[in-house]
Amino acid sequence: MSKTITRKKMFDFARLDNKLQSHKNAKTSALPLTPPVDGDGLEPYNGEWNVTTAAHLYRRTTFGATREQINAAATLSLDQIIDQLFEPKDLPEEPVNYIYQDIPEIPIGVSWVNVGLVTNDQGTFPDLQQQNNTRRNSLRAWTLGLLLNEGMHIREKMTLFWHNHFVVENQIVKDANVMYKYITLLRENATGNFRDLVKNITIDPAMLVYLNGDENKVNAPNENYARELMELFTLGKGALAGPGDYTTFTEDDVAAAAKVLTGWRVVGYGSRQDGEPYGFYRNAQHDRTDKQFSHRFNNQIISNNGANEYLDLVEMIFTRDEVSKFICRKLYRWFVYYDINEEVEANIIEPLAQILRENDYELEPALKVLLKSTHFFNICSVGPMIKNPLDFVTNLFRQFSVQLPENNIRVKYGAWANLNRAFEALEMVYYSPPNVAGWKAYYQAPLFYRTWINSVTLTNRQRITDLLTEGRLAIGDFRMEIDAVAFIDSLENNQEVNAMIHEIADFIMPLGITEGQKDYVKDFLLPGLPDYEWNMEYDEYLNNPNNEEIRKALNIKLNNMLNILFKMPEFYLS
Repeated sequence: MSKTITRKKMFDFARLDNKLQSHKNAKTSALPLTPPVDGDGLEPYNGEWNVTTAAHLYRRTTFGATREQINAAATLSLDQIIDQLFEPKDLPEEPVNYIYQDIPEIPIGVSWVNVGLVTNDQGTFPDLQQQNNTRRNSLRAWTLGLLLNEGMHIREKMTLFWHNHFVVENQIVKDANVMYKYITLLRENATGNFRDLVKNITIDPAMLVYLNGDENKVNAPNENYARELMELFTLGKGALAGPGDYTTFTEDDVAAAAKVLTGWRVVGYGSRQDGEPYGFYRNAQHDRTDKQFSHRFNNQIISNNGANEYLDLVEMIFTRDEVSKFICRKLYRWFVYYDINEEVEANIIEPLAQILRENDYELEPALKVLLKSTHFFNICSVGPMIKNPLDFVTNLFRQFSVQLPENNIRVKYGAWANLNRAFEALEMVYYSPPNVAGWKAYYQAPLFYRTWINSVTLTNRQRITDLLTEGRLAIGDFRMEIDAVAFIDSLENNQEVNAMIHEIADFIMPLGITEGQKDYVKDFLLPGLPDYEWNMEYDEYLNNPNNEEIRKALNIKLNNMLNILFKMPEFYLS
């Protein structure tokens, strides 16, 4: 029996590459797609600061900005905007119960954090699994709400970075309280000290459950976390230098590290008792022998140090310069581009790693240097990324000020939860990375960011833009839609149709569009009509702002035009 193979319709990457190259060649000849670093590295950017550069910075460091926010940023300096992105910020209010009305301990609108699952003799409450599942839904909805309402701050972008780095999946760690503690740890340390974060995540209850640290005991050591601590979290797996020797660590080091980490258990996992879950050390389950490490760690021995022995392990790992280089490469791929060639390694990664080490692994100084650098603002750094699904959706909502319900807790959380379902179709669900290595777009060669686009996810992205422009994305009676007329009213060039289309494209696309593309888009707004027809239609609305029929007709036409822009490959770039 023959097997039928369906060939996927692939995204037009060739068109994107040609677009990038032609745009960059307009600035200088034969530029590579990888940002150059010859005389264009980590030195402070001293070029023009304007709406274009502000938009680029906000695209990479936040989950979207309005035109007003970008225009406001352009009136300040780069240093001022960077300081705003990193300014101290209180933790957000905790997620709440938004479904069950019949649980007296946690009424609608009250936080469930550190509250045990509730039961009674009559069995009138939802069962324990249902309660925990609704808390998990609440956590996911609340998290999306944070992305949509973060403002001009880097914290949520960095929290997602750490979630992709220190992966924990809620399909395995099913306790909502444990997951909340985990994400709060990442958020609290988003731009803090990397070494301290590694220490804290090592005994975090979510990580102990996810990588079997809670099963690691003296008579049955489990190597899962010890291996990922070195390979994925701190050192990276270098080139094979010999049997079991990966240049950065050896198999013997994994076995020794696993012994160091024995004895940890989780308290409060799946508990009906109130209180914060935590990692708990049990000395009887700890390997109290000396642990011998290889020549990769100068043959160091870690002796028994009880509950503090894991700290000795982390300190030993951080004596290696490879740690700083490893995390700087991941930050580079998150904020700049995936291709790290020899030139980028020598002129960007290594000096950035040096800054990180000089600041005792405090992340903020190194991040600020990168985000203020000439390299970050080089034209070759503008637009080579493909937006991940979270960026794609949140940018749409924030750029066009799509309204979400605010007054009613049930409706507000319901809207966030409803919107969250879209990410399953886009193949990026918060709290559900595909494996311990995170999302493939940030590590798997040769596709990297292109992993986000295939025939399925492209169709689903376009489905979302269709729903938003047609006003068919709803939760109950509340419709989430783009108010195209209000958006056009905010533009500087809304009186001249050609300039208006370019202004829109320059706002939603990092590289704008060509004259030919502009004419193509204009034909959907003014099919076969002269340009002055736009002035007549727009003036009719301006002269009758309270006429709902006129406004509705104009809104439909403008949304049709926006939908054409949303379907251009350039719209998917960051």
